[in-house]
Amino acid sequence: MERDGEQLSARPALESEGLRFLHVTVGSLLAAYGWYLVFGCVLLFAAFQKLSARLRASRQRRPDPAAAAVAPEDVVRRQEALAAARLKMQEELNAQVERHKEKLRQLEEEKRRRKIEMWDSLQEGKSYRGHARKPQEEDNPSPSTSSSLPKRPADRKPLRGGGYNPLSGEGGGACTWRPGRRGPSSGG
Repeated sequence: MERDGEQLSARPALESEGLRFLHVTVGSLLAAYGWYLVFGCVLLFAAFQKLSARLRASRQRRPDPAAAAVAPEDVVRRQEALAAARLKMQEELNAQVERHKEKLRQLEEEKRRRKIEMWDSLQEGKSYRGHARKPQEEDNPSPSTSSSLPKRPADRKPLRGGGYNPLSGEGGGACTWRPGRRGPSSGG
């Protein structure tokens, strides 16, 4: 019986020594790499959450085989509605093209009519300039019809003096031309 007692008393000593060894190794690992382990666990958790969300979204996007089976009548109705919408849009586009062509025809007719009027006025010995500006004057009636050029107000001063000549080289100040350096270029 003594042997059984020795075995019983020896066993707890081995277990306590194993626990001490485990405590020392785990403690030293946590002391040395504890923060790295914590950050690694947080990153693994975030990656797992992100991947699980993507998997859920891809499963939801994938059509169900039961839902994918659509009745042929529905397909025909959709195609007919699509064809009707396309036809309507094409008719609208054709109407816009016709309006644009009509507008271009009117402009061309107006231009042709003006040319004929100018030619007739030249044949009669009149100046065509007066006829070219006549429609504009009718649109914008002005009290003075003596001159079609706008007059400068008298209170405005000129931008440069009367004696300024850009070719003379005078009065420019810092804006003078200087010849470039002689010799070979210093490119690399």
